[in-house]
Amino acid sequence: MTGAPALPELHHHLPAPAQEGAVGTSDVVVYGATSGGVTAAVRAARDGRSVTLLAFDDHVGGMTSGGLGETDVGRADAVGGLSRAFYADVARHYGAPDPHWTVESHVAELVYRRWLADAGVRVLHRRHISGVTLHGRTLKEVRTDDGARHRAEVFVDATYEGDLMAAAGVPYTVGREASDVHGEPLAGVQRSENHQFTRDVDPYLVPGRPGSGLLPGISADPHGTAGEGDRRIQAYNFRLHVTSGPDRLPYPEPDGYDPARYELLRRYVAAGGYELYGRTTPVRGDVHDMNNHGAFSSDHIGANHAWPEAVRIEPAASPGEQAAAAAAGHALREQIFTDHVRYQAGLLHFLANDRRLPEPIRAATRRFGLAPGEFTGTAHWPHQLYVREARRMLGSYVITQHNATGLPHPDDTVALASYVMDAHNAKRVLVDGRPCNEGNVQQPLARPFGIPYRAIVPPAGSCTNLLVAAAISASHVAYSSVRMEPVFMMLGEAAGAAAALAAEADSSVQDVDHETLRKALSRTGAVLAWPPLTNGPQGAGSRRGGTV
Repeated sequence: MTGAPALPELHHHLPAPAQEGAVGTSDVVVYGATSGGVTAAVRAARDGRSVTLLAFDDHVGGMTSGGLGETDVGRADAVGGLSRAFYADVARHYGAPDPHWTVESHVAELVYRRWLADAGVRVLHRRHISGVTLHGRTLKEVRTDDGARHRAEVFVDATYEGDLMAAAGVPYTVGREASDVHGEPLAGVQRSENHQFTRDVDPYLVPGRPGSGLLPGISADPHGTAGEGDRRIQAYNFRLHVTSGPDRLPYPEPDGYDPARYELLRRYVAAGGYELYGRTTPVRGDVHDMNNHGAFSSDHIGANHAWPEAVRIEPAASPGEQAAAAAAGHALREQIFTDHVRYQAGLLHFLANDRRLPEPIRAATRRFGLAPGEFTGTAHWPHQLYVREARRMLGSYVITQHNATGLPHPDDTVALASYVMDAHNAKRVLVDGRPCNEGNVQQPLARPFGIPYRAIVPPAGSCTNLLVAAAISASHVAYSSVRMEPVFMMLGEAAGAAAALAAEADSSVQDVDHETLRKALSRTGAVLAWPPLTNGPQGAGSRRGGTV
């Protein structure tokens, strides 16, 4: 390894070439090329519909091809359909036993691109929503910032943020419900036990002087009362592909690097605390998936609260007003994205190089570096920010903690969630003069629970031709289990199958017959009951539950 290079600016939001006035028409338009967006598009196309997939950047696959190499499964036998088929294809690629739950990002994208090409899906890159046209409760077209217009009979919002859903006037929420909203003991503000400071660390700019102000990363907000609701969301980070191999690349120094940003971490290390590499896990060979772990790590706590609603398009506004609001929102997200890059790259550069840290800490950090075979177009840094939670639709059925702790399966189940309820910290504050992270939830499930069709369609009286594959109707607590990539793929497939049925019957998505949809999903191996009705090809056993 040589000296660390500077990290170039990684542009999250790059426009496509201008297509002013261009109009494209498909049976189904999917906005958002996440893992669920890919399966929605592929399933609708395999069911005989013409499909256009609008991708935000130059990639497809969301977090599955964006750094999340260690799949968080829960119960392996709760994963079915195209989601299960994806991990079977990964196994075939590697010549490994089926299923294969760990996957390098470039391999994930290869599988997804082959699926899209084989299904005949039209994929358009660098398309960012700039407006919509509604006739009554029917969504007629989505406009993108290249000037193009995309029309369809049925639309699917597969973004993690729910941007199209919100633009179509569908009701939604952001943040943490109070515990009394749904009677959830884990809702709202929580006294977190995991990822806490285990040593006394002075939190002030000048040690011992509260009047000097708080160190970077600590909020002056109060901790709050247990169960109290707010609009905060769990922290984001990047899931890096790192390697211990001799070809590893040094962690780069980001533009504007300031070691003072990590003074709280330096003091924590000096006091004897350090856990960063507790969550660096093997993916393939000497390539590892690096995730957040510990009191001060890659989660940029509190820096993402403006992300969910940054892109806010009012359905009743004029096209010009919509476009201006969307452009401002995309620009704000670009700033937040860049800040997360600089924070996390700076953190690793600090740990590897700052001579105020003990040499064993620096040496342990330098044992890994960025994997040279991944993310070659973005300086070996992931192109996808880990948006763990953003908007959540308010449907006619809201999944809650009670679904995860014993409620019977809904009668219109389209997928199962089986991972632990896992929400990351939402803020870092002072408690009794000590830094304290707040919001972490780690709670096992009673058993896998059903996600109903009603949670992926807008409620009655709302948009009639839109399905939602990621920002579904769930409380903050329940969503912390739902938000896993295998589940998003299953929900995407359900949305794609329902979109095809609605387009064929010229019906609203709310009127899709669930029994017909259930049979369609069952034909491709969906798991819709627990325990599974057959042993089938779904696999068996369980996978680790923890912090993702």
